[in-house]
Amino acid sequence: MGAFFLRGHNNDFMRELIYRITGFQKGTHSVKTELIAGSTIFITMCYILAINPAILSLTGMPRAGVFTATAITAAFATILMAFLGKLPFALAPGMGVNAFFTYTICKQLGYTWQVGLTITLIVGAIYTLLVLFNIHKYILSAIPRNLQLGISVGVGTFIAFVGLQNAEILIDNHSTLISLGTMGNKTIVAFMGIVLSGVFVAKNIKGGLFLSIIICTIIGIPLGITVLPEHFTIFSPPGSLNEIYCAFDFSQISNPDVLILIFILLFVCIFDTVGTLVGVANKTGNINEKGEIVNLRGALLSNAISIMFGAGIGTSSVTTYAESTTGIAAGGRTGITSLTVGILFLISLFFSNIFLLIPLAATTGALVMVGVMLMASVKDIDFENFTEALPAYVTMIMIPLSYSIGDGVMMGILTYVFVKAFSGKFRETNVAMYILAALIIMKFALE
Repeated sequence: MGAFFLRGHNNDFMRELIYRITGFQKGTHSVKTELIAGSTIFITMCYILAINPAILSLTGMPRAGVFTATAITAAFATILMAFLGKLPFALAPGMGVNAFFTYTICKQLGYTWQVGLTITLIVGAIYTLLVLFNIHKYILSAIPRNLQLGISVGVGTFIAFVGLQNAEILIDNHSTLISLGTMGNKTIVAFMGIVLSGVFVAKNIKGGLFLSIIICTIIGIPLGITVLPEHFTIFSPPGSLNEIYCAFDFSQISNPDVLILIFILLFVCIFDTVGTLVGVANKTGNINEKGEIVNLRGALLSNAISIMFGAGIGTSSVTTYAESTTGIAAGGRTGITSLTVGILFLISLFFSNIFLLIPLAATTGALVMVGVMLMASVKDIDFENFTEALPAYVTMIMIPLSYSIGDGVMMGILTYVFVKAFSGKFRETNVAMYILAALIIMKFALE
């Protein structure tokens, strides 16, 4: 379908227009390479179409509707990236923020998913304003680098923990809080998924995570984990958005807890996207002479607007996917790559039956591998400086142990401020961190 838009029916004007607005240069870039790169990215990240509906449906949201919202939002966000960012990056509702939505906002704090979508909408609106007025640069410099890395590792561990719980590999234990579960059919499927995911990624098999999910789903059929509907068809119309479209609830916005949640989700979204862009952009050649990412503002604006869009049709926050590196490795360099990914997400809308068939246990391997990938940030933490290492470590362990990304981040910020202050290094902490610490203390005091 991407080839149709670029080559079809003598539409030279349309082709040239798409080239211009996606940053494609004839003679420098190859359409074939960009299309292959986009297809590669889609294959490696389409597991989100199975996992996001599964996680958000635990809040009471309709799984079929969330699938539709996930696919449409991913398509919208990635196509927007093609036009505004002109970069070969794909976006979709993110891992980590969907866990934050389900397990922190809804399950731990008891808010409805409607309130969760409202929080997401507000975060998207603030994010958009910050980018439009270039204020995001100050936020990026406010949170210390080592604390950012600790958050990334903590989120990765939390995601893996959730996957292991979903498969009943880890279960409740009154004596030790958690322990290993018994070897049942769910755990068999999940363990096979972990092994397969690891093997496929190690062998650089394109779409390895998604392939492991499909294999585990098939294995789950005779084991009774995968339940086939009576009349199963491969092609199907998209699920309805009626129940989740603009289903906002602003009644809790003045609650101090909600204000804290908005802030935490805001900077997690910003750092997640910037971290991915900074970490990968050097490989694309989209770096100017000052070492800055070309079109960074457009890329961030794509992310911010898409968060609002996603909240409006019923899904958690959007982020830029690290799996975009697979397309960059395949030669993707321009917005044509991301345009291709967006079109493939739109096509996936008509295969919802396949994605909704996938049981939670079949996604465990992918969740654990995402955790492994995020764990890579730990090597960049400065463990020689204990005033930096301790707050990062507190953040890493408190996110999974408190079962809350928000609580883990807050504990990390408090630890950072107090350790720096009492070590005589209070000048190393910026004013923004002191303000955040004061707000967090007030939040706990009001509970």
